[in-house]
Formats: sequence, structure tokens, C-alpha cells
Amino acid sequence: MTQDLASLAKDRGIRYFMISFTDLFGMQRAKLVPAAAIAEMERDGAGFAGFATWLDMTPAHPDMFAMPDASAVIQLPWKKEVAWVAADCVMEDVHVSQAPRVILKKLQKRAADMGLYMKTGVECEYFLINADGTGISDGRDIASKPCYDQQALMRRYDVISEICDYMLELGWGAYQNDHEDANGQFEMNWNFDDALITADRHSFFKFMTKSVAEKHGLRATFMPKPFSNLTGNGCHVHMSVWDKSGMTNMFLDKTDDMGLSAQGYNFLGGIMKHAEGMAAITNPTVNSYKRINAPRTLSGATWSPNTVTWTGNNRTHMVRVPGKGRFELRLPDGAANPYLLQSVILAAGLDGIDTGANPGPRYDIDMYQLGHTVKDAPRLPLNLLDAIRYFDKDAGLKAALGDDFAASYIKLKSAEWNMYAAHLTEWEREHTLDI
Repeated sequence: MTQDLASLAKDRGIRYFMISFTDLFGMQRAKLVPAAAIAEMERDGAGFAGFATWLDMTPAHPDMFAMPDASAVIQLPWKKEVAWVAADCVMEDVHVSQAPRVILKKLQKRAADMGLYMKTGVECEYFLINADGTGISDGRDIASKPCYDQQALMRRYDVISEICDYMLELGWGAYQNDHEDANGQFEMNWNFDDALITADRHSFFKFMTKSVAEKHGLRATFMPKPFSNLTGNGCHVHMSVWDKSGMTNMFLDKTDDMGLSAQGYNFLGGIMKHAEGMAAITNPTVNSYKRINAPRTLSGATWSPNTVTWTGNNRTHMVRVPGKGRFELRLPDGAANPYLLQSVILAAGLDGIDTGANPGPRYDIDMYQLGHTVKDAPRLPLNLLDAIRYFDKDAGLKAALGDDFAASYIKLKSAEWNMYAAHLTEWEREHTLDI
């Protein structure tokens, strides 16, 4: 049984709670509430003005309340007197339909009604850069192929080990840390779990990583493509679907060549069917498309897809099947909203099961070298505007996520694109000033 927050505060010596929700753009919003007031907040919620965040609201909207989920409390390992708690947004006693965590819980209920429970793990890549954002923080990290660089990893031991120790303390099952393919880039892995738990932990991981980096005089960024010549920040998602007991993997068929059941293939078919529209959520910024449509990087490979294809254990495709009973979506990047990321995967996969979607042919080729030979595979969007348009055309995906959410997301993301398009870049001045 979940303990109420006031009792938890007494037992653990918590002085303050951060009641936190994530808006449509993936920004974490919070109020710092003293433990003496937490019982009232747990009952009534913490009040917010929705218009002041990236939600589709106006100043005329009534108060929005973030209702803390006591089952999702995470005590800050580096400041134990504070606890972070994920919250669900409510307005006039009704859940806010565009709130990302609310959307995920709605889709989880739909899956549960079908007897299905999605478990996922995320691979969060990030750069450690200078505090002023001018470049990577380690001036000696200059190798052309820095992936798994032992010396560069150990030069950032203080930061990496502190974050990993905290994940171990929190019981996440952290199991490996590495220097990634770009200079100054790292990845840290922890165990897969229920999709909502993974989303909460993903959200907290970004907060924790940024906080620890700041403590060490550095800055952590999950920006998809912060450096044009280096590999970008992906956020690969490994997924499988289980029965209610959590003991039977519904994707697993040991007799199949790929180890996937018919239901697993249908779920994969839904991912393939909706990939172009999904990109607006899995790759939600202007910068995102400089990762998935990047030219060859310093290391020799972008490690990101640009075509809707799937394969076995081959990292050059959008989806790979690295082992029996699960697969990995390599499309998402570091800007993805932790809750919308899980939501759109579940929405697409469930539609695939409902419609018996076929994932199409498996391509066992190097897409970076031979992708031009695949003539019938759709290309991923070239930019955010194309992705928004694909999403707007995908009526099934919009309905699964919620038409209110879809309309709000398209409206706000279109405004973001228009703001970007109105910006005069240095490239334009360099190339067209003398025309």
C-alpha cells in the first residue's frame, strides 16, 4: 500500500516536495512545497496557471492543479531533504486531456483492457559541455572515434559515478555507463520496467543529470544535435508487451526466426505504419531533424535512421530486433517528452494489434551504404514542419492520443516552426547577401 506523503516526510526526514509535471514541450514544471503543507496539496493539488507553461491554454483558463502521485515519489539522493513527485494535471475536477502523463495513463488503461502491459527501457544519451554552452567540457576528448574511450570516460568519473551511484541507491538497477560515439557524449543504462515507471524515471534522470553536472561546474544537454560534425543524442527505446502477471512476454515466440509472436509483429507493424506521424513526437524540435537527416559525422556514422525500415540485430535501421521477444526503436532523440514518447509508441503499437498491421519486409542490409537500393520504404520527415503535417494527416494516431491533445500539440508546434522560420540565420547572410 502506498504511503501518504505526510507520513513519508516524517519517516524519511523530507522537508520539501517538488510537485512536478511535464508540459507539451517536455519542460518540467514544479512547485516546492514544505512538508507541513503536503497533506493539503495531496488532497487538493498544487495550483498552476496553465498558460504560463507550454500547454494550450490562455490566461482566462481557471487554475490547473497538479495532483501528486504518492507512488511516484523519488527522494533526491544528493539533497535528501527534498523529494520529487510526479503529478497528474486536473482542471475543475477533470483530468487535463493534453497533459502528457494523463495521456500515457489513459493508453495504459486501454492496453490493460486488452490484457496487455508494455514494458520499456530507454537509452538516454547526453553531452557534458562547458557551463556557458560553448563546447564540450573535456578539451582532451578529441578522438575521431571516441566511443567507449576509457581515458575520456574516467576523466568524467566524478560526474558519471555520482549519477550511477544515485540510480543504484534508488533501486533502478543501473548496469552500465559508457562514453558514446561523439566527443563529450555519454550514455547510462538502467533496467526496463512498466512504461509509466520508465517515463517517470526518464523525466527524473534528465533533472538529476543536469543537477549533478551543474554541481561539478558543467552543463548536461540532451539536445538532439548540438554539434554539426558529431553524432547526435538519441533516446532509443527497447519495448516488449506482457500479460497482467508480468511473467509472460506476449511478444515472445521461440519458434519464430526473429523470436517474435504474431502479436509482436502486429505491434511492430503499427510502429512502421505510423512512423512518419510519430516523428513529430519522438523528434519534437527543429534541431531533431539535423540528427536523423545528418551527413556522415566525424566518427563515420550518424547512428540514426532516415528511412522507415526494420531489421534483425543491425543498427542502421529505424527498428532492430536485438533479441527474442523485444525490439528497439532507434528513431527518438534526447528532446523527446518522456511521457509522450511512451504514449505514442503504445498508441501506434495497439493500433497495429487492432488492425493486424504487417510490418513489411525485413531488410538485412547496411542502410547507410545500401539504403539507396530500397525503393519502396518511406523516408522519415526532413524537418519539423513535414513531421507536423504527417502527424496531422494520421487520424488514427491522433484519435488514439486524444484529439484535444493532437490539436493543441499541432497548434503549439506549428507556432514554434513559424518562429524558427522567421529567424534570420548566419547561413542566409553568408550565402545570399550578395545576390
